[in-house]
Amino acid sequence: MNNFKALMASSDQPESLGYALRNKRFQVFEDLINKNFPADQTIHILDVGGTAYFWEDKNMVLEGRIKVTLLNLEQEYNLPFGIDSMSGDATDLSQFDDNEFDLVFSNSVIEHLYTWKNQKKMARECMRVGKRFFIQTPNKHFPVEAHYAIPLIQYAPKKLAFMVLTKTKISRMRKWKEKDAQQYLDEIRLINESEMEKLFPEANIYKEKWLGMTKSFTAHNL
Repeated sequence: MNNFKALMASSDQPESLGYALRNKRFQVFEDLINKNFPADQTIHILDVGGTAYFWEDKNMVLEGRIKVTLLNLEQEYNLPFGIDSMSGDATDLSQFDDNEFDLVFSNSVIEHLYTWKNQKKMARECMRVGKRFFIQTPNKHFPVEAHYAIPLIQYAPKKLAFMVLTKTKISRMRKWKEKDAQQYLDEIRLINESEMEKLFPEANIYKEKWLGMTKSFTAHNL
């Protein structure tokens, strides 16, 4: 029962599976940072689609080890020391030069870009502007879809998924607003392992496991 509740809760809830796996993933990220960068180097990171909430309590930020630039649809203000923000488009980072950042980071964003074409654009841009990259996305074939917490709904016709989301409380014990449900169904294109390898052809693929199953992939060159 506890595992079920953890699986159903959203990843911003401390008791959720997503929260626990995100913390584990960040520890992997931190270990890779320490192995690949000198201890006295300030590391400049571009977080594509990121928020201050994700970074503000991280020791690497608090200690000045990393400086983070957030790029999202809307700019954030009144941010903690070590974090800046700007608005932008994940598929077009033309405001940045090649290798401008020591590392490009992104967490559960690339699946929200509507099309395979846009996903390829984001991948190319992340590899262009960053000397290194660490890009995560949920596994398309994990039995419980990551955004709705409903088993196998990623394989259902969108009309059926829309009905389930808006007419029932199966998704995280609540009904979705029709506008929100349609927006998610339009924008989300989940990625499988072979597609992740095509997007980042020379990357290492870190597989995040739960009960022996791969819940998400992270492509990185650290």
